Amino acid sequence: MLRRIIERMDFTRRLGFRLGALLSVAILPIGLISLVQNLHLSHQAERSLEAALLSRTASAASGERALLHSALGSADALSRDILATLDRPEACSELLRNFALRSGTYQHAALIPVDGIVRCLSVEPGAAPLDLTGLPIITELLQNPMTSVASMDRGPASGKPVVVVLQPLYRDSTFLGLTALSLTQELLQSTHTLDFGTEGARILTFNHAGRVLIADDGQEGDATDLLPRDATLASLAGEGERTFRAVANNGESRVFTVVPVVPNLVYALGSWSPRNAGGNLFQLSRFGAVMLPAALWVVSLAVAYFAVFRLVLRHITVLRGQMRRFAIGNRDTAPPVLEDAPTEITDVSQTFHNMARILIRDEEAMEKAVAEKTVLLKEVHHRVKNNLQLIASIINMQSRLIDDPDAKRVLRSVQDRVAALATIYRNLYQAEQLDAVNADRLISDIIAQLSTATRVSGRDLRIQSDIQPLTMLPDQAVPLTLLTTEAFTNAVKYAGRPPEGGPPWVRVSLTSPTPGQGLLEVVNSTGPGGAAGSTGLGSQLIEAFSMQLEGDISTSEEGGAYRLALAFTLAQGNLGPAGSPRQVVLTSAARAGSRH
Repeated sequence: MLRRIIERMDFTRRLGFRLGALLSVAILPIGLISLVQNLHLSHQAERSLEAALLSRTASAASGERALLHSALGSADALSRDILATLDRPEACSELLRNFALRSGTYQHAALIPVDGIVRCLSVEPGAAPLDLTGLPIITELLQNPMTSVASMDRGPASGKPVVVVLQPLYRDSTFLGLTALSLTQELLQSTHTLDFGTEGARILTFNHAGRVLIADDGQEGDATDLLPRDATLASLAGEGERTFRAVANNGESRVFTVVPVVPNLVYALGSWSPRNAGGNLFQLSRFGAVMLPAALWVVSLAVAYFAVFRLVLRHITVLRGQMRRFAIGNRDTAPPVLEDAPTEITDVSQTFHNMARILIRDEEAMEKAVAEKTVLLKEVHHRVKNNLQLIASIINMQSRLIDDPDAKRVLRSVQDRVAALATIYRNLYQAEQLDAVNADRLISDIIAQLSTATRVSGRDLRIQSDIQPLTMLPDQAVPLTLLTTEAFTNAVKYAGRPPEGGPPWVRVSLTSPTPGQGLLEVVNSTGPGGAAGSTGLGSQLIEAFSMQLEGDISTSEEGGAYRLALAFTLAQGNLGPAGSPRQVVLTSAARAGSRH
């Protein structure tokens, strides 16, 4: 598992990756400083924009603030005059009627006593008292007296939408009622001013209880659609100035501002489109604060990698390809020198070019010398083969002049041994590689030669062979061939008819049971009485040749057959594990994924 992880992370050793890592570490402090500064600037810009939105909201509600402050002050001033005429309803009504006429701002003025029946009211003389006991707002304030500002869709006296300012009236510590001044909603709404750049904004005022007082009608649709969905107006009261982003009741994301108009009594709520409020600019600034260092990092890495690729990597890739092609045998000409590379890489390329030129020259000289020596050595093998064949012919001629059968047999065995040696040297000078002999072809030639002699003698003998391809060194091929000759000759000599009938037979096999191991087996049939192996010169030669091969020889007789087996180790030399010629493979070429 760990090895696979390490192999997968081999890319970390590349020059490009390491350069990118070092540049990342170098740029990191600059990127962090830029990120902190950009976020700080974004925060400052956001705070400045929030302050601007609060200022716009306060400016839009400034006219309403002036009217409500004036109404509260007028209610306090009227309370002293009302106390003086409290027992005279006609005088009190006249007082309030004159006040309303002189001011021109208020729709009506009234004193609402604790019983809810209004007798002191700025209406025409002779008007009937007003019964306000059925109004929930009035009932609530009479039970819990406090200064308040409330909105009515229909005023009790005027019948118009009004905003009523209510001030408790006390004599000493006794609660006498509420001094009320009403202003038309139209008047208050007309004071809402939205300057340039506030398109799509809505201004709404509400009291401390969260009830809407005035909503501007600058746009079509219900103003409550642009209120925050997850926050009530009552929860926004009493928190002072604030700015927040939320989803409105109509599903639109908007920016909201809350500004006190009359502290603890009336508040103005501004609902702004993010586009006009600069909310998109906030997001862009935050996004830019993060993306600018990231873009700086990416551009720096890209420029650095491009520079390294142009100056180093592409030249190294070309030089590496030249070296690999040269290493695997493409040596017709020396690789060209990289002229447009940096000086250091050009020096390396020039050095490799010189080295390759020297190696090509030396290899040509060595190949020429080896070719000459090979020709001479093959000529030597050829002449030795001819001499051995000449000796075999002389022995054959001599055997024809001798009548003694034993002498003929001895000369015949000598002739077979000399012919075997001649066959070895014939294969040596015909082989493409002088340091490797095809043992299968050599043994097959020996068996074919000896089998021909057997057939000429007129003996009925069946010969079988199982010779597998096997490459050996000449130092092993010579004793193996001579041993095979002696063993085959003995097998032919002592082969008898098997008990089950049929002609005598001899079977020769040469195999490689395991890589690097050879096995020679010579088996012959025996007659009904059996037959022992040779105990003469042939057996001595077999023993001597097996010692030269450093093999283990064994004999056995069973089932009407005599078996001689020789197990030996193949000498490696220039041979591969399976007896094939050695192949040179570059380590880099043997790795998975490598290319040449």
